[in-house]
Amino acid sequence: MSNIAHTYYPQSGRLVILGAGESGVGAAILGKDKGFDVFVSDMGNIADSYKNTLVAEQISFEETTHSEELILNAALIVKSPGIPEKAPLIKRLRALGIPVISEIEFAAQYTDAKLYCITGSNGKSTTTMLTYYMLQKAGVDVGLAGNIGRSFALQVAREPHEVYALEISSFMLDDMYHFRADVAVILNITPDHLDRYDYKLENYVASKFRMVQNQTENDYFIYCADDEETMKALDKHPTKALHLPMSQLTEETIGAWLTEDKNIVINVPHREQFTMNIEELSLQGKHNVYNNMASGLVAKAQDLRNQTMKESMSSYVNIEHRLEHVACIGGVNYINDSKATNVNSVWYALESFSPDIVLIMGGVDKGNDYEMLRDLVKSKVKAIICIGKDNTRIHESFEEDTDVIVNSASMQDAVSIASHLAKKGDTVLLSPACASFDWFKNYEERGNKFKEAVMAI
Repeated sequence: MSNIAHTYYPQSGRLVILGAGESGVGAAILGKDKGFDVFVSDMGNIADSYKNTLVAEQISFEETTHSEELILNAALIVKSPGIPEKAPLIKRLRALGIPVISEIEFAAQYTDAKLYCITGSNGKSTTTMLTYYMLQKAGVDVGLAGNIGRSFALQVAREPHEVYALEISSFMLDDMYHFRADVAVILNITPDHLDRYDYKLENYVASKFRMVQNQTENDYFIYCADDEETMKALDKHPTKALHLPMSQLTEETIGAWLTEDKNIVINVPHREQFTMNIEELSLQGKHNVYNNMASGLVAKAQDLRNQTMKESMSSYVNIEHRLEHVACIGGVNYINDSKATNVNSVWYALESFSPDIVLIMGGVDKGNDYEMLRDLVKSKVKAIICIGKDNTRIHESFEEDTDVIVNSASMQDAVSIASHLAKKGDTVLLSPACASFDWFKNYEERGNKFKEAVMAI
């Protein structure tokens, strides 16, 4: 059995994996276990831990190059989500008609587990983790994978589960064709990664809606009825799955909604109705109400008991680098939101705190439109401290909306400036709106450097 109805891809022969990160090495191990002749190729340096795994598994690999003579003879390619479609090698593979798929698509062929798949421009890590936490507390045999946790392919190969909570990015969805989600969640859609989608929002929206492309009438589709782009796209991307909308603005009859007295109500057909006051949620803020609704709807689709859901929603602790409270020093709260790599995430962060905020932002701009932040910056932000190599666009966007915009030379420098500008009762918030790879390896390193600098004050 598998989550791909028929076998569309070669089941033997040469399997080439492009990219030797978590997903690539996991796919290589699954491929080896299924009898493929596996080769792994990475344009960069392979991390020692992954290299050691490949050596121990006797899987051949190369690093710092893609040798075309070793790649173009593949029967099947599994590519890292980070490699864009316009890369010359991918174009060549497409021209030769060699199937190029994602690790999720590859692994789904080899499991009959239930797949609960969560995507969205914002909130997908929190929602996936909360869903996983809730299912675990209920005693479900559940794995956590996708954009988070250990490789899905590796778990299918060596640590199989009955259910998987999968965080799915648009880059993964782009290389998924026959995969089917038992429960598909689209939390929200706001402009992000538009550089990968020819700067066209409709291309990015179409990518997100690949989540529902193979669903049947026995599946569930959870989405936000308050999200403009999602609602506009529903007719263009039909699905047979049962629709479960969630809303904080209107009371629905099915799905999840917020009552006037601030109760979340979750109603899924043939399941016991669930009610919980938002004051009892461990994750506070408007965006987290949606995250709890989505996780609650998945839990109800799995027929979890109300008591287990309540206990989970009131005890869950948020993930690192996402609105993470680092310290309170001299009455100033320091918040690490390094995972906020797009404008909408920063909007959520600013919406979660009261004035006055000293905002640390900047990095590699992915074609950001800062307009949506202007009102919040005007009303809540007393200073912006820029990190990263080029912050021209941040200066241009906000120079009239806040009194202070300054550049910094390092994260330590940024935190030092912030600590001098912030007074008792203020919040220093790292919420960059940008990718990290001009100064840092990834958003985790950026967040850790922020935390180190705060603890050194």
